[in-house]
Amino acid sequence: MEKRLGVCNLCEAICGLELTLEDGRVTSVRGNPEDPLSRGHICPKAVALQDVHDDPDRLRRPVRRTADGWKEVDWDTALDLVADNLARTVREHGRDALAVYLGNPNVHSLGAMTHGTAMVRSLRTRNTYSATSVDQLPHQLVAHLMYGHQLLLPVPDIDRTQYFVVFGGNPMASNGSLMTVPDFPRRLRELKARGGRMVVFDPRRTETAKVATEHHFVRPGTDVVVLLAMLHTLFDEGLTRPAAYVDRVGVVEEAVRPFTPERAAELSGVAAQDIRRVAREFATSGAGAFYGRMGVSTQAFGSVCQWAVQCMNLLTGNLDREGGTMFTRPAIDAVGRGLIGRGHRGVWHSRVRGLPEFGGELPVSTLADEILTPGEGQVRALLTVAGNPVLSTPDGKRLAGAVENLDFVAAVDFYVNETTRHADVILPPTSALERDHYDLVFHTLAVRNTARFTPAVLPKPEGALEDWEIFREIALRTAKRVGARTSLRKRLVAAGRLRLSPRRTVDLLLRTDRPRLSLRTLRKHPAGVDLGPLRPALPDRLMTRDKRIDAAPHLVLDDLSRVEEALAAGPGVGELRLVGRRHQRDCNSWMHNTERLTRGRPRHHLLMHPEDLAERGIADGTTVTVTSRVGAVEVEVRASEDMMPGVVSLPHGYGHQRDDVLLGNATTVPGPSINDLTDPGELDAVSGNAVLNGVPVTVAASSRRSARSDSARIGDGTSATRSTVAP
Repeated sequence: MEKRLGVCNLCEAICGLELTLEDGRVTSVRGNPEDPLSRGHICPKAVALQDVHDDPDRLRRPVRRTADGWKEVDWDTALDLVADNLARTVREHGRDALAVYLGNPNVHSLGAMTHGTAMVRSLRTRNTYSATSVDQLPHQLVAHLMYGHQLLLPVPDIDRTQYFVVFGGNPMASNGSLMTVPDFPRRLRELKARGGRMVVFDPRRTETAKVATEHHFVRPGTDVVVLLAMLHTLFDEGLTRPAAYVDRVGVVEEAVRPFTPERAAELSGVAAQDIRRVAREFATSGAGAFYGRMGVSTQAFGSVCQWAVQCMNLLTGNLDREGGTMFTRPAIDAVGRGLIGRGHRGVWHSRVRGLPEFGGELPVSTLADEILTPGEGQVRALLTVAGNPVLSTPDGKRLAGAVENLDFVAAVDFYVNETTRHADVILPPTSALERDHYDLVFHTLAVRNTARFTPAVLPKPEGALEDWEIFREIALRTAKRVGARTSLRKRLVAAGRLRLSPRRTVDLLLRTDRPRLSLRTLRKHPAGVDLGPLRPALPDRLMTRDKRIDAAPHLVLDDLSRVEEALAAGPGVGELRLVGRRHQRDCNSWMHNTERLTRGRPRHHLLMHPEDLAERGIADGTTVTVTSRVGAVEVEVRASEDMMPGVVSLPHGYGHQRDDVLLGNATTVPGPSINDLTDPGELDAVSGNAVLNGVPVTVAASSRRSARSDSARIGDGTSATRSTVAP
């Protein structure tokens, strides 16, 4: 028996682990109490890491799709096949005929951060997409506009705050998002023990709302007017005290003047007196942190919402204050050193709908348009990396049909899922336990400054490749076939960086950044190095050219007229608003083939308030049809007083039971894909983020009998199906 320290990189909490190995296999996973950030905390997903590693459905060798099913091929054959077809597409149809989609796991992988982004840059296509535009694009755009960098995101100083306001976030289930906060339950208990409060606004009484000091239901899509009314209250009651480096505060005051608490109450369902009181209590708390996440980003006014959240912190003096929201000082400063670009918007636009890029990526809601619409620049080939956009992006059925008819599809993934099933070649990297890890991004978003390097827990199997090795080979082989497009010097520099291992890259970055750590130092402290609490850093930390903050970015304020127009319409007759739902034992659209995570009470149901069920004559537990503008799904319904009347909820990441996905001996978990209902035509107009919350739907009793509500095993890896692979 042997003990090893590891890390869970499945979500943003980056919890430290203690693993027990017997005969080269992981037999136990526990939290590491010596980790200075996670402090011994883990959630059920970390325990399931061993299940992913041992999963018989996980691909270990490259496979090629043939008329007789999937066939294993050697690495050289597979990599040459990918490079040949990517290069052919570029030569015959232009660089933009190739599209790339990057899934969420990329930002959780060291190799993807050091080499995956370099591979994408080498392909030089403007048709680059990622999970960012169904998740967090408004955050990044607002950070770019106000602070000068898309990832210069202030983090709630949860360990010292006294008044924590949460809009559309559920850190009890997520362990934080764009706020790396492992062990949130204990941190919340500590907040309450020192006399602090947490106030939650959400259309569902979430796991976080249930342990909050107070919870307020808010109609989906109307958070924006509640936030604007809170800003109105700050000015109305003389509660603003911005720092000297904040400009155009008067413009903000004028912009929010029409949005009174009374008007917001009528639209949102939140009482005017509560809007005023919470704004007042927050402003006078002495140490308050305002936080908004998925629920306010993935709606029609996501950018305005995120701007208002920032303004609540900024105008009350809670930005860059202990107990407020602060910026990290990580051991590797990916923001300050320019390892991640500042961001830019509208340098080019999508071919079909004219949507602006941000940070070099187009909104994924238009990917199907670019594939299906003929003409110069039409997408003819697709490379996906650790992503399953058929399940995780709007109108998945339409996208599946589009991908199926492409000339060539390749995937870097170790599962056959709803998207990769259409691939001609799948290139599987090693598992998370077989590669080194350092969090370049999430140390930048953590509630405490720490650093930790984790060597691979298990050796790389003979003949396997890590993800960075796959990215290197795709980039170099494709570039060779396409031919010279840049100077010899640039090509040599790029090739040299691709050949440098992630471990060596991290060591060089540590040695040349403050506080001058090294890989050797971190290996002597495998649980991690504590660099202390967050510290005030403004205005020096700002990345704006003049080291000042524009409180009223024109791009955002120009959208307030759209807020006025859209919210005046109101819901249609019999219409409900659909919101998503995430669970602690789900990891987006994958890990639903892990028995320890899927056992117990099913989680796929539509949640609906009893009054809404009674109004429609629908019985609890029966099957209903949920219909939106773009599609319809059937699912069992469960009555829940945790839902605000007029609102229904489906979890994100399901949909594995589709008939068109079943392969080999596939078995499936129940539940439809919520993204068969979301509308790719509906976007946050400022950022281009998909609207996944507040989708108008109708719900009616179905003639179909209710499906069995037990979980069956599937094989999915950025989410999907069980499959058999012929040797």
